[in-house]
Order: sequence, then structure tokens, then C-alpha cells
Amino acid sequence: MKALSIAATGMMAQQTNVDVISNNIANANTTGFKASRAAFQDLIYQSMQREGAVTSEAGSTRPVGIDIGMGVQTAGTVRLNTQGGMVATENQLNVAIDGRGYFSVTLPDGGTAYTRDGSFQLSPEGEIVTMQGYRVEPGMVVPENTTAVEINEQGVVMAYVENDPVPVELGQFSLTTFVNEPGMRPVGNNFLLATEASGEAQVVNPGDPGAGMIRQGYLEASNVNVIQQITDLISAQRAYEMNSKSIETADQMLSAANQIR
Repeated sequence: MKALSIAATGMMAQQTNVDVISNNIANANTTGFKASRAAFQDLIYQSMQREGAVTSEAGSTRPVGIDIGMGVQTAGTVRLNTQGGMVATENQLNVAIDGRGYFSVTLPDGGTAYTRDGSFQLSPEGEIVTMQGYRVEPGMVVPENTTAVEINEQGVVMAYVENDPVPVELGQFSLTTFVNEPGMRPVGNNFLLATEASGEAQVVNPGDPGAGMIRQGYLEASNVNVIQQITDLISAQRAYEMNSKSIETADQMLSAANQIR
């Protein structure tokens, strides 16, 4: 009886589904977080009777076969890169991307990570950095005695120093886009890494075709729909219970068969 192993694969798949949904709910308030969903695919089939097999000397063929599936497996977790809502913070170093693109961040090992989290701060040297203290590319340093920082929609950063009415241009935020954004690998701390699946990084300026705009004083909220996630969680729980019931039923059938004398 294959039902035991088939139902076991279903239970493992739904356990993965619950893990993904739980992570989405846990990050409902994480800045720039993108929800994921688990994708599944059926396993190979055992063919008991082939479709199209000849059934008589007259040449008639079997219209359908007897194919028994071996269960299900997780094909991957797909990240949903829809736009999150804008949350006003009134912090002049908070920026949100309205549209496609990622900020580039230099990691301590010299590598590059990408993020949608624009809750930037200043280092002791006045450099614009992430919450972890990592430099945001291209590196920009805010002068001492700066009274205000302005960032326009194209990502140009300007600083008003002391009482000078003319701002000093510090640089411009660049954005990075990818052909296959779901192919990027999440590593925590709101960072993603480029992979062969994501394609090569394309550096663009905010407002360029296919790139988003910069919104100063805002942060992008998570795109997690909590109501939908709770609904999916209930559905996954019911599917897990049904697979568990299949195992129970198969066990009862085997027990009945063993009692036949």
C-alpha cells in the first residue's frame, strides 16, 4: 500500500507551507519585506497500464491509463515582489523606493548585498550607512554642521551646511535591478544577494525607465497581507489534517487485512 508514503510527502509539504506562511506573518512589520509562497509539484508516477496500449487484435487502444502518483514535493519558495505601502516617518534619512530596484550595500567582506530597506543612518564619520553600519553605495558623507538633508525623486542628495542657503550636492543614490528578482537569495538583515538565477545586476538611476523613484521621509512597509496569510494558514492546516487522516485510514485497512485468517 502506497498511501502511507504518499500521505507522508503531503504532510511534509504542508509543514513547509506552514513554515513559509509563519515567516511571512512574523515579518508583517519588517521594512521592505516581501512575502513568499511555497510552490509544489507532484512526484513521479507508477504506470500500471499505459495510455494508448493495444487492447484487441482489431487495433483498439486504451483511452486512459492507470497512473498512481507517488506524492508531492516542494519545488521552491517564490518571493512576491509587489510594492509595499509607504509609511511616513519624517526622518530626512529615511527613503523608500516607489517602483523597481534595490539599494546596493557593501558588506564587511567586500561583497555587495541589495535591500529595499531605506532606514539609513549616519556613521561617526558622517557616511550614510544601513542600520548595521554598512555603507550604502555610492558612498556619501554628510558634512559637519549640516542643518538639513534633501533627497529628490531622482536620488540626488543635497546638504544645507550651517547658514548657507545654497545646498551642497553630495551625490546620487543608484538603484540596481535584476531580470529575475525572485531568483535573488535572502540572507537576513533585509539583505538579498545576486545569484545566477537572478541574472546580472543592472545599475540605473532612480526615475530611469524600468526603475523606481525615491521618496524621502518614507519607508516601504512589508507587502504581507495578514488576512490572506491567515486564510492560507488555515488551508494548510486542513490539508495537513487530511493527509494525516489518509495515513490513519491506510493503517486501519492494513490492520483489517492482517486480521483476516
